[in-house]
Amino acid sequence: MLKDKVYKLCKTIPRGKVSTYKEIAKKLNTKAYQAIGQILKNNPFAPKVPCHRIISSSGNISGFKGKKSGKAIKEKISLLEKEGIKVKNNKIDLSKYLYKFK
Repeated sequence: MLKDKVYKLCKTIPRGKVSTYKEIAKKLNTKAYQAIGQILKNNPFAPKVPCHRIISSSGNISGFKGKKSGKAIKEKISLLEKEGIKVKNNKIDLSKYLYKFK
């Protein structure tokens, strides 16, 4: 089931690193980017399944808990910063923080 694979893959992303919806899709050999977003939006296992580490391919903080702005995004940024990830203008430097799945 795609949901289980997405959750399992998210758990492999180490603290201090992020990945993207696209990278998850590539690793799972699918183009179901939106489905992956929906799965993570409804993640009942956070923070054990660290969906806050998933961002858009552009490096933007794209959403959290189904929200695109406000308190949820501030919470996501706070979680990332606590892991040592620098966020500037709601964006993360992927050349520094992107985790590449093996």
